[in-house]
Amino acid sequence: MYDYDQGTAFLGEWGPFQRLVFFLLSASIIPNGFNGLSAVFLIDTPEHRCRVPASANLSREWLNASIPLEERGRRQVPSRCRRYSLEALANFSARNLVPGRDVNLSQVEQEKCLDGWEYSREPYLSTIVSEWDLVCENDWKAPLTTSLFFVGVLIGSFVSGQLSDRFGRKNVLFVTMGVQTGFSFLQIFSTTWEMFSILFLIVGIGQISNYVAAFVLGTEILGKSVRIIYCTLGVCIFYAFGYMLLPLCAYFIRDWRMLLVALTIPGLLYVPLWWFIPESPRWLLSQGKIKEAEDIIRKAAEMNHVAAPDVIFDLIELQDVNSQDQRSYSILDLVRTQNIRSITIMCVILWMVISIGYFGLSLDTPNLHGDIYLNCFLSAIIEVPAYTISWLLLHYLPRRYSMAGVLFLGGCVLLFIQLVPAYLTVFSITLVMIGKFGITASFSMVYVYTAELYPTVVRNMGVGASSMASRFGSILSPYFVYLGAYDRFLPYILMGSLTVLAGIVTLFLPESYGMPLPDTIEQMLRVKGINYRNTSKSKKTLKDDEENSVIIKGLKQGRKKSESDSNMLYV
Repeated sequence: MYDYDQGTAFLGEWGPFQRLVFFLLSASIIPNGFNGLSAVFLIDTPEHRCRVPASANLSREWLNASIPLEERGRRQVPSRCRRYSLEALANFSARNLVPGRDVNLSQVEQEKCLDGWEYSREPYLSTIVSEWDLVCENDWKAPLTTSLFFVGVLIGSFVSGQLSDRFGRKNVLFVTMGVQTGFSFLQIFSTTWEMFSILFLIVGIGQISNYVAAFVLGTEILGKSVRIIYCTLGVCIFYAFGYMLLPLCAYFIRDWRMLLVALTIPGLLYVPLWWFIPESPRWLLSQGKIKEAEDIIRKAAEMNHVAAPDVIFDLIELQDVNSQDQRSYSILDLVRTQNIRSITIMCVILWMVISIGYFGLSLDTPNLHGDIYLNCFLSAIIEVPAYTISWLLLHYLPRRYSMAGVLFLGGCVLLFIQLVPAYLTVFSITLVMIGKFGITASFSMVYVYTAELYPTVVRNMGVGASSMASRFGSILSPYFVYLGAYDRFLPYILMGSLTVLAGIVTLFLPESYGMPLPDTIEQMLRVKGINYRNTSKSKKTLKDDEENSVIIKGLKQGRKKSESDSNMLYV
């Protein structure tokens, strides 16, 4: 295809224009950090117990004994969903009987919370759980609310790429930022749980669409050397920065409606960026808008203080490229041969498990020992070294062992948590953060690794299918956290086991570090441990394999180029 990078090489790699685009697009990701994980505080369940109305006419002794005890976390605590029959208690109170002495409480009839619940005002003044009583028989609604947000993310993943290809990266970026901000603001006025959940789903659609548009726009405008840093550090670090702002805002604002106001207002600050962020010249060229693309490049050259050639994009050459006949590929090509089918299955497992672990640990911070706000901040700040380490691993070490290493690290420490004594709370939290570190690093690396495994002809579909599996994993993650209500260590056991399994699966994937990117399905590297029969291969396929073996011998020579290309293409 037409070499856009060569045609715009006169701009340089890191001039004022590139720096402006890099930092403005990275900054546009900040709201995704605190909007995407706001459920940690908006949908958390405060301590609660059945309400006993004043009209029950109970004495102080019977009022204090009205809630039965239950074992939770190896301690006897008041029940959240049951109380003793108020009719029976009123009868005992009228007869001046004393609970525990005159009446055996274990034999007193119990009943549901017929008069509602009393909620603790610490650490929250209110959440949507206390607002609409999403507890006891309705406790399934809380994780469902978070899952609906991720359903919106799944839908947005389907439509964002198509919208971006049709209407332009810049237009979709700002429209979806408006959707995310506008519908988050409408959530403040929710009158029912159903209304809040539907709006939260739409926020999820806008959230991922905004993220994808910014991601693609940056990779298409920036040069190869800067593109790697933008994809692995720029976008991810600014996302983590937004994540850090979430517990800081929540610490000072304990009411869920006012917290949403604080999280929504920053979205308005991005409106002026419309006049500073350009459209993607690559997209404009694909739409035949050559003059508009040239105008953007000339303004960039002026900003970088370099002279632009009289003709930047050759109209005839572009027309020749667009007129070339190319074979079309479908999703079925991801499972057509044994090798690509094996890679697709393993990538789907890998992405789903990593997503479950990442969002499961992020949403589980309210259940950790200690201060919820500090724990959430630690969960956010640990992502910065995780992204930095993943960037270094991608540059200097083999993909397969790097991915397996961080997955084994994350999975093993999660499994070890159940063996830590209850009084070593700081040690337990440290292990959780190490687990989050390993899974976050793998999340950053899996994009590049997957893009390197698939050939050019189906690379977008391969990464897209894997990304869909990731969305299903995020939808399931709130229910992993929900299991902690039955056994505190069960979420860690499940997430740890699955993460170790993903690490084992990674070891069977082919190594792509330093390898030239495959262009055809026949040129793909082979999955380890599978015997391949050559009898059914055509002469052309055998010839391709021979050429591939020659190419592989010269891998070291093309290492730098292959790394930059792979990071460019993994969106």
